[in-house]
Amino acid sequence: MPLITIDDKPVETPEGTYILKAAKEAGVSIPTLCQHEALEPWGGCRLCLVEITKDAWDGWSRLVTACNFPVEPDLIVKTCSEKVIEARQVVLDLLLARCPDTPLIKKLAAEYGIKETSYTRNPDPTDCILCGICTRVCDHIGVSAISSANRGAGREIAPPFGEPPPDCIGCLACAVTCPTDCIPFQENGLTRSIWKREFEMLRCSRCGTAHITKDEAAHFAQRQGVPESYFETCDRCKRAEQAELFRKLDPMAGDQPVIGSR
Repeated sequence: MPLITIDDKPVETPEGTYILKAAKEAGVSIPTLCQHEALEPWGGCRLCLVEITKDAWDGWSRLVTACNFPVEPDLIVKTCSEKVIEARQVVLDLLLARCPDTPLIKKLAAEYGIKETSYTRNPDPTDCILCGICTRVCDHIGVSAISSANRGAGREIAPPFGEPPPDCIGCLACAVTCPTDCIPFQENGLTRSIWKREFEMLRCSRCGTAHITKDEAAHFAQRQGVPESYFETCDRCKRAEQAELFRKLDPMAGDQPVIGSR
């Protein structure tokens, strides 16, 4: 395995491992906004910039995004050099101009000494940082109901033509992965509303919990090749059923409590 150095700390990691992952495994923290463990690295937010060099480069170095730059033998990584700090300050200064009231951005900016943006403050503040996680996760599950729209300061995440997206299945994948919680939704146990659409909920046949929309069940039944009846029970009840089955198969289990049971 290649031996690299991260902030003067020797690190052994498989060749091809991205710097961000190698740093995390070595206990070195690198900030990021567009990274999500369930998605491929994107490098969109630029907050994970680090400085790399090698002894053989005679002092030359460059900035790269840690989330999608693979390690190489003898690589020297600096995660908090002067170049890195200055680059991240620019990123956060711009984000603070777009999202001046967003708690996450204000917190990160303050950590880099920025209390107020040096750019023109967005006249229509938003919590959307354009990290792209929501659109990428929507694409990943095979729906692609939302995307980035417009350009420049008016860029936003939206369904086609700003209308209720016909392809949306109401799964909330976009909302729950959003780092700033800026995608609103509502549910009352019978219906769920998101992106100006209302979805009927399926209730668990065992416990009665509303756990999935009918559109979501139909989508994943077709995508995964399972019958829609699979979604008649919620995950909690499925785990309870499996635990009960294993308890019956294990003669040593006795009267031990069933995992997931109420």
